Amino acid sequence: MGDARDAVRKSYPLLPLRNVLVFPGITISLEVGRPKSLRAVDIARASGNELVMCAQKSTEITDPSPEDIYNVGTLGRIKEVAKAPSGNLRIVVEGIRRVRISSYDALEPAYMVTIEDLLERRPRPDENKVLVKTLMEQYEEYVGVTRNVPAETLISIAGVSEAGRLCDTVTTHIPIPISEKQELLETVSVIERTERLLDVLNREIEIAGLEKRINLRVRRQIERSQKEYWLREQMKAIQKELGDKGDGPSEAEEFRQKVEEAGLPDDAKERALREIARLEKMPQASAEAVVVRTYLEWLVSLPWNVVTEDTIDIEHAEKILDQDHYGLDEPKERILEYLAIRKLVSKPRGPILCFVGPPGVGKTSLGKSIAKALGRKFVRISLGGVRDEAEIRGHRRTYIGALPGRIIQGLRTAGSKNPVFLMDEIDKLASDFRGDPAAALLEVLDPEQNHQFSDHYLEVPFDLSKVMFITTANSTHTIPRPLLDRMEVITLPGYTEEEKVEIASRFLVPKMLKEHGLTPTNLTIRRDALKEIIRSYTREAGVRNLERQVATICRKTAKDVVAGNKKRVVVTAKNVNKYLGIPKFRYGQVEKEDQVGVALALAVTEYGGDVMPCEVSVVKGKGKLTLTGQLGDVMKESAQAALSYLRSRSADLGLEPDFYEQVDIHVHVPEGAIPKDGPSAGITMACAIASALTGKPVRHDLAMTGEITLRGRVLPIGGVKEKVLAAHRAGVSKVILPLDNKKDLEDIPDNVRDDIDIELVSHMDQVLALALRDGRDPELETLACLDGLKQGQQGQDVAVNHVS
Repeated sequence: MGDARDAVRKSYPLLPLRNVLVFPGITISLEVGRPKSLRAVDIARASGNELVMCAQKSTEITDPSPEDIYNVGTLGRIKEVAKAPSGNLRIVVEGIRRVRISSYDALEPAYMVTIEDLLERRPRPDENKVLVKTLMEQYEEYVGVTRNVPAETLISIAGVSEAGRLCDTVTTHIPIPISEKQELLETVSVIERTERLLDVLNREIEIAGLEKRINLRVRRQIERSQKEYWLREQMKAIQKELGDKGDGPSEAEEFRQKVEEAGLPDDAKERALREIARLEKMPQASAEAVVVRTYLEWLVSLPWNVVTEDTIDIEHAEKILDQDHYGLDEPKERILEYLAIRKLVSKPRGPILCFVGPPGVGKTSLGKSIAKALGRKFVRISLGGVRDEAEIRGHRRTYIGALPGRIIQGLRTAGSKNPVFLMDEIDKLASDFRGDPAAALLEVLDPEQNHQFSDHYLEVPFDLSKVMFITTANSTHTIPRPLLDRMEVITLPGYTEEEKVEIASRFLVPKMLKEHGLTPTNLTIRRDALKEIIRSYTREAGVRNLERQVATICRKTAKDVVAGNKKRVVVTAKNVNKYLGIPKFRYGQVEKEDQVGVALALAVTEYGGDVMPCEVSVVKGKGKLTLTGQLGDVMKESAQAALSYLRSRSADLGLEPDFYEQVDIHVHVPEGAIPKDGPSAGITMACAIASALTGKPVRHDLAMTGEITLRGRVLPIGGVKEKVLAAHRAGVSKVILPLDNKKDLEDIPDNVRDDIDIELVSHMDQVLALALRDGRDPELETLACLDGLKQGQQGQDVAVNHVS
């Protein structure tokens, strides 16, 4: 027992510490340089490597007295001793336990002290677990918000499971004053020590967050002011060295001058001046300054008050329209009416015209001629495939690379407030998740709204009421109804053969000769050759393919001229195949002979009118009706209505009342890859079915169109002009039309009406009387009346299949 007491009362060398404090269980490296401290290390190394480490109360004292040293410290063990580059000793010390100095035994040559242990009051196991979890979470949060502690520290303490040890480790790694660390060292209750440490960590987390916010604010301020000011001063010095004194007006002054010259409205001017004031306060190289500068350039470059003077001369305008286009009387008349109104009214509302017609009829070029006749600027944009609403209204300035929409861009390009603005292919608009461009056009194409058109980029209204908007489309079916309602639709039908010949001779041939470097002395294309090209090498409503064929002849002629083979070429109907090859089409689609079960229908597509044969085959069966050829629902319903009508008239047609139960009927419309729909083929299918059932052939030179009802009435249809022109191109001599379409005959050219006999009907009985031949063909007799079949044909399947 005496030896144990002597061990406890043993005298240990004391090592005073500055700016550092050693906790039990922590290994730390210390640099020792003071004389007493060096002697204390020597004594410790000679007597078991143990010494007492206590912190000084003041770090400024070089030679502390016992009153300047805290009484509570840590008993440590020296692990390593090495010579430091500075000449001092570098020792590695491991803390063993908390101790209190009882007395100082000696002051020279080093402090020797007697100590007593400070025993920790440890928590219960459940309390220890909660304390460890709470302290770890708090320390992780502290490490996340501050940069004073490396994140690797978390790994080093992850395995510590005792709360007291964890407190000592965490306290070692946080940069708090030595006095606070001393308080934690002197606290022997682990629960109390943990609570104090949690309070310290909470405070440090708040301080770290505040420092982060302050640093961020200061950094922004430096970037916006001091840094850019420094760069600006450098730029001035560079300009001075280069001899550029910079005496001219500043960028903001230049923008103010441009705003005054642009004549902006009050709201736009106020917005521009605000942006200029913002620009003055911004560094020139900042990203926001670039955005503001681009916005101001758009504002001052728009034609807010630039208006071109209209040439209100109806005779001059009519002359220009006739020079550029042959035919197209209705669009020309509408333009002349607008000019007349402009002469009578000073501020008329700009019309919204929509030219609808097949490709190649001159819709786009007509818009150019209108601008030329009016003396206005011309702008064209293509809407085909546009899916993004921002293409019309522009992008918000918050987006990188934002720009105004195509409307504002077009006006800037035109440089005037009242151009002729052509929107091509408006029927090809699409919509997706980026919005509906057609909905955005509702404001643009409405005279009641477009005087206050708002572009998302400009954010100030722009007056579009003086703009003459013209749209083009191949069909109105895909244009939304509200948008179509805002436009005045002018239909441009296909050209007749005579019109194509005139267009080719007046416009296309001279144009192609010029483009290919030829003159009329090198190449002459006669009218009969043009007619042959139209009939045998093109089949279209417009003249694009005709222009391509003329260009082909010009290329081959240019080759012969350059090679020296020929100096002059004359193309006639007899030698046109030498330049264009074998004919691609047979003029006229009509059969040379009457056919049973085949009738010609007239249809309108987006490429103009077309002649469409309808074939019917009847075989013995059980009353099944088959429809093929990619027919739409409406067309299928028309076929069913036609069959129901024929069943109701079976006695008049010489058919058995139950004939439909004994045969299968197959209706086919060739060119099955092309979808077809609409009710106008109703009388054609009824006529073809009646022909196949009765065996009476249909006139081969007859085409028809009209909707049929169950009672056999023939209802009116649309596209009469296009359909009659298609019949004329196909070589048809007679056309059947509904009686209610009599008013539409005025649109048909006189030369076409002279060549075609047009019959107006109101009932299906009239159609059958005109279309079916009276005599039956015994070789093509059908199964329509099975009881009347010849004896030799009993039990046989007789089918009628005719291909147009």
